[in-house]
Formats: sequence, C-alpha cells, structure tokens
Amino acid sequence: MNPTIRAIITAMLLIVCLEQLHAQKVGTTSLQFLKVMPTARATAMGDAYVSLASGADASFWNPAGLARIENHELTSTLTSWIFDTKLIALAYDLPLGDWGNLGLQIQYTDYGTIKETRADLPDLVISSDGTRFFNSGLTGRSFTPYSYLVGISYAQSLTDKFSVGGTVKYAMESLWADQVITTVNSVTGEVTSYKTYADVVLFDFGMMYNTGFRSVQIGVSAQNFGPQVTFASKAHPAPLAFRLGISANVFGKEGLLFQDNVNRLTLAYDLFQPNDYLQQMHAGVEYSFSEMVALRVGYKVDYDSEGLTYGGGVRVDLSGWPLSFDYSYGKMSEYLNNVHRISLGVQFK
Repeated sequence: MNPTIRAIITAMLLIVCLEQLHAQKVGTTSLQFLKVMPTARATAMGDAYVSLASGADASFWNPAGLARIENHELTSTLTSWIFDTKLIALAYDLPLGDWGNLGLQIQYTDYGTIKETRADLPDLVISSDGTRFFNSGLTGRSFTPYSYLVGISYAQSLTDKFSVGGTVKYAMESLWADQVITTVNSVTGEVTSYKTYADVVLFDFGMMYNTGFRSVQIGVSAQNFGPQVTFASKAHPAPLAFRLGISANVFGKEGLLFQDNVNRLTLAYDLFQPNDYLQQMHAGVEYSFSEMVALRVGYKVDYDSEGLTYGGGVRVDLSGWPLSFDYSYGKMSEYLNNVHRISLGVQFK
C-alpha cells in the first residue's frame, strides 16, 4: 500500500477515535493508575510529549516513536505519587533493522498497606475500666492493593518522515487480599460472590510525522482502547485518551530562528482529550546545552489539581554507553502532596 494512503487511513482512524471519546464521556473510569504517566523528561514538560517521544519511553506515550532509535535501550522511572503511592515503570526498545522496532513495558503500582475497616463496626465502646472510646470500624487486619501492566509495542517507519506504531497490553488491578469475597443476605440467605480485582486487554495506536520544515514535528496517539472494566457488579470504561501535539526547536539544529550546534530550545504543545473530563492542554519547554544538560518547564491547563511542572536531566557517556538521568516535579493542590519522578536510562551499543 502506498505510504501516503496508509497515513491518510491512520489519520482517519484516529479521528474516529476522537469522536468515540466525546461519545463515551461518562464522568467515571476504571484503572486510574493508567492516568499516571511515567518518564521524568516528559512530565517535566507538562506531558507535552506526544510529538517528541522517542526510544524506549515512547511505549508509554506514542508507540510510533519507537521507530526513531537504532540501538537497544532500557529506561526506568520511579514515581512518588499522592498518598504515599509509588509507581515503577520499565521499558525496553529492541531494534529489528528493516523489520521495525519492538518495545516492551512493565508498570507496577504500590498503594501501600491499608488498615481494614467495616461499616457495621463503628460504635462507642466502654472498656473494662470504664474508659469510653469510639471504634472507627478497625478490624485489626490490613491489606495491600496493587496494579500492574505488561505490554508489547511495534513500530515501523513507512517513509523517512512518517512512522506508525501500536501496543497491546494487559492491565490488572487488585483491591483486596482475596480475589473473591462472598456475602450472605441476612434476610433471604442469598449468597453472592464478587471479584475484588479487574483485568483487561487494552490497545494503543500512534503516528509521528516530520513535516520537513526545519524541526517541526507532529504526533498523535490514542491510548487504552478496550472493553468495559468490571469490578464486582459495576462496569466502567478504561481511561481512554487522545493526544495531538506539535513541537519544534526555536534554536538549535534546524531551529526556526537560527542554527546552533551547542544550545537548543524546544517548544512543545499537546491537546489532550480524555473520556472522563473536558479537553485539556499541555505546554512544555526544554533547553539543552550540548545535549548533555537540560532544563525543562511545563504547564497543564484545565486540571483540577495539577498545573506547574519542571525538572532537568544530564546525559553522559560511560565507556561508550550513553547514560541518562532525569528528574521532574509536579505541583498539586494544597491538599495533596507534590509529585516527584526519577528516570534512569541506558543505550546498549
């Protein structure tokens, strides 16, 4: 098939996806951990990354970006999220030459330990010595919810300017120590069993286009397509998301204003449409000196609690192996702790 025709078909499919996002706006989605994006570089730029995604991290943002790298690459990100939640993400990029590139990803969310309470236990208790205290429903037991995701991506460059990619991933979230709980109706005696976990197979699609005008690039991705996710007896959609972005170097290689082989200033802008909220916007700036030291800042528009982001990173060559270290900070509302991410990466030659 002609590459141009493929590009048009892909664009039409993604437009259809956007229409589905508007149709499915229900206010509630399952698997909320999928909304917490990894990669310190991307999040420091306010998530304005769909047109910049490259290397192993592209698996998380736009699988088409996997086609941009020629060496094996491994990256990892640790995210310190709200309420002591921690997320770990690993990604690996495997070049296949003329056959394209493969990407592997693993994400794990640790919600910590939660003390068990029961709604039928809260009561005013009088101890043996006459002391009165309120029992909030604690049972003395605890549990540890968790979520994880494993996925495989494939990307191919159709031309020297246009690439496409896709991801298939399995997501699972467990809310309780036991996979099934059983309840008995005290009046009718009816016994009902409920699953305390949910799992689903989801799909991502993406494309990237180098316009050929200086450093201007366009990226599009649609994430988390799949069936309804059921917890107990209730079903809700996964957090379907559509990203459309553009980026360019103001100065640097192929800069819009002037060429500079040492300094680079990149601007990026994304439109972001989730299926459970209004349209949002992401804007980011990255300054790099000799592609060794970088400073970044971003802003997320139309969010309830998120907004300003910033961070930086360094790149070093250790015995011929390029290593990267990146950090990002995300400001939340006054009632939530702020978010920190640390990413480490290495290319294998």
